[in-house]
Order: sequence, then structure tokens, then C-alpha cells
Amino acid sequence: MKTFDYVRPATISEAIAAAAVPGSAYLAAGTNLLDLMKGGITRPDRLVDVTRLPGLDRIERLPDGGVRIGALVRNADLANDANFARSYPAVAEALLSGASAQLRNAATVGGNLLQRTRCGYFYDPASACNKRAPGSGCDARDGENRLHAVLGWSESCIATHPSDFCVPLVALDAVVEIEGRSGRREIALEDLHRLPGSTPELETRLAPGDLIAAVRLPAEAAFAGHARYLKLRERTSYAFAVVSAAAALDIEGGRIRQARMALGGVAPKPWRARAAEEVLADSAPDETAFRRAAEAALADARPSGDNAFKIELAKRIVARTLTLAAAGTPERLPALPASPFSSIPVTSIPGAHHDA
Repeated sequence: MKTFDYVRPATISEAIAAAAVPGSAYLAAGTNLLDLMKGGITRPDRLVDVTRLPGLDRIERLPDGGVRIGALVRNADLANDANFARSYPAVAEALLSGASAQLRNAATVGGNLLQRTRCGYFYDPASACNKRAPGSGCDARDGENRLHAVLGWSESCIATHPSDFCVPLVALDAVVEIEGRSGRREIALEDLHRLPGSTPELETRLAPGDLIAAVRLPAEAAFAGHARYLKLRERTSYAFAVVSAAAALDIEGGRIRQARMALGGVAPKPWRARAAEEVLADSAPDETAFRRAAEAALADARPSGDNAFKIELAKRIVARTLTLAAAGTPERLPALPASPFSSIPVTSIPGAHHDA
């Protein structure tokens, strides 16, 4: 590992000033960053430790009914916060499906948003990767690419974004609070991550020194009774998604008033499926509507390699997630959160939430 300077600022303003220096990187739990440093993928000159900054480790209820989640809140603490899980069950389910329990105990909300792709070619310094070394090429294009993107990819990069947490956040219109050299600003999480285009090394809209301070979710009580996250992975105990989906429905009088839908594992960023939401609006929550929504969600999908199967797989995951959401949010999560192989069918869980 390359030697580096270590800085532990006492205030947010000190942290921003330190991280704005070229070659600097923020350090929180380091569950992704330290792996990248050990492998020589990321080689910062300076680490700016933000773990002692005040006020970033709180879960706060807002006057409008929404919630503000500090960037240093641990994934496990957020997922197991009873009030949060009741209001945003799909987000809690996504968090509990990510990584292992040990990692969830350490990993932070802000770090989850900014984790890097798990593309094997990105992690291999001997391989060409435009994300790691701009202009070097993309060995994934003609390599092992069955798990790569089918939406939003370019000839320069076909990697996928790995986060589970971000998928329901994007579906539920989460907003990111950012502290920077010019003060505080906000950006929709849907807009935080960039598509690769010809510059895949530019992954987010953050400027040098920008620090994610919090994530804010609006009041979404109308969706809490019909919200699920479903994740298909090659190893159910802990692995990144081959395909995942978050669905939240507002059902009244046997019709879907509003729908929220996003996909994971299919694109270089968490993918909001707005076309599917439009199809679902004012529809009956039935198999026909869910199949139409799945087709709409993947209408622009195209293989980036040996991964055409992911398109059909994603359609099935969308339809199944919608079916689970329509059946009602379970009172208790299954033993395998977000898994399609859970042994507990949601419709048989006593006390499951259903529309009146």
C-alpha cells in the first residue's frame, strides 16, 4: 500500500478544506476504500478521517414527517431503527440484504452512496479500465461480462453500480445534502451519479472537497403498507445483486394511485423506472399491469456483452417485486431479507399491512 498522510479534522469546514487538496480522499468506515487502497486501485496521498465530525451520526424526524439520516449513521443502526423501518420498509429491507452483518455494523450511509463498482476489470490493475485509467480501454467489453449493465452503459464502460441501499432511496425521491467550499447544497439522489458516456472516471456530481452530510427522505406514509425490495444474487448469504428492484405502491379502492419503482444491478447508477410508474398509475394491482410495467422498465435495455439474459431476468424481478408489494408489507421481514428464495411467503405473514 502506498504511504499517505492522515488528517483528522475537528469540524466540517476543516474537513472540506483538507479534502479539497488534490490527491485527498475522505475516510469513514473504509469498507470499500481500504480494499481499493490495498489492491493499488486507489492511491490517495491523504486520508481525511471524518468519523469524529459532530452531528453526522443522527437519525432525525423532520416536522413534515420525513427523515434526515446523517452520513455517518451505520447501515445496521438505520435498518434496525424501528421507527425508520416502519416508515420506509423497502429501504430497511435493502440495507439488511447488503453485504454481511459485520460490514453492515461498520459501513456508513454516506459511504454506501459513494461505493465503487465491483467490476473485476476495475479491480485488476493489469486490465484496461477507463474508469480507473481514462483512455486505456474497457477489457470488460470483450471479457467476462455476464453481470454487467444492460441500461445506461456506453462503449467506454459497462460496469454496474453496486449499492442496494440506493435503489429504494432513488425510488422514494431521496435528497442528498452536500457541504462544499461554496456552502451547503442539495441534489436529488437520482442525479448524484453520472452515466459513463465518454468520461466514466467521473462517477458523481461531487466537486473536490464536497462532503455528503446527510440523506433526506420525504414523508412517504402512503407507500409504507405496500413496499418491498427484491434482490437476486449468486450467493444469498452475502453478494452483490445480479438484478434487484424496489417497488412502493399507494393502493386505494383496488387501484394503484401512485407507484415508485427503481432497479439495481442493471446500470452504472441506481435506475429509476419512471416509465413503469406511469404504466402502473390508475391500474389494478394485478399480473397484467405488472407485466406491462416490467416491459416498460426494460424497454431501452440492450446487452453489453454476454448478458442478454439479464433483461428478461430483470423483467421477472420487477413483476415479482410488484406482486410482493401489492400483497402488503410484512409485519416482520423474512429470515432472508429481499431474497426471492425466502421460505416465508409474504401473503401468509400474520399482521401484514394491506389497504383498506
